[in-house]
Amino acid sequence: MDVAFELEAQDRLKALPPRAPRPPVTTQIAPESAAAPAQRLDLDIAAAVQDARRLADAAPDLTALEAAIAAFDGCTLKTGASRAVFARGRADAPIMIIGEGPGADEDRQGQPFVGRAGKLLDRMLAASGLSDQVFITNTVFWRPPGNRTPTLAEQAICRPFVERAIALAKPKLLLLAGGASAKSMLNTTEGILALRGRWSDWRSEDGETTLPALPMLHPAFLLRQPMAKKKAWADLLTLHAKLVELS
Repeated sequence: MDVAFELEAQDRLKALPPRAPRPPVTTQIAPESAAAPAQRLDLDIAAAVQDARRLADAAPDLTALEAAIAAFDGCTLKTGASRAVFARGRADAPIMIIGEGPGADEDRQGQPFVGRAGKLLDRMLAASGLSDQVFITNTVFWRPPGNRTPTLAEQAICRPFVERAIALAKPKLLLLAGGASAKSMLNTTEGILALRGRWSDWRSEDGETTLPALPMLHPAFLLRQPMAKKKAWADLLTLHAKLVELS
């Protein structure tokens, strides 16, 4: 049953007081733009690179370069590492192998590629007749926390030392072990599966030096994916053939 509360219909909406207008929405803008921290970071990286370049250029030989790296404080990786890890192998070798960065075993022993991955690399080099033809280093010289991949900024800061090592050792060829090394040294975003087995030209920052560079799967990857060893073996044979060609 319907019941009317009043005898005449009432417009109740009309009786309501008018709604106050909403205040306009404003966005506060901080006095310092959001890009400023990134700009400061870029300046910090640029200053660290400049300092690294100054120390690297002053090193007359690889022994002095190793000491300069150990004394360098511009890379934040140093704070979490036990020591700087520079290189091992024959200083005047025709092949320079450049990996990504030290791991836990390398951090303890102070040499690159001495853990499980390094032992696999040594076996592969021996099988291909290249054991005494290599000088081995990395794109960064301190162990990244948790063995993570070094960042582009960390690699950029250490690059002057890597380039100075190349200038002093004067290799004929570069073997870039792993995606992080290949991307950094060749300044590319391509993945290692696309890069491996293909010769590229590495150029120094000043443009004065150009070397053939061959990306290869990292030995640590081969330990996880044994079926890929065939590809790495093919790359080492390609490297050996190129060395014979240049000899």
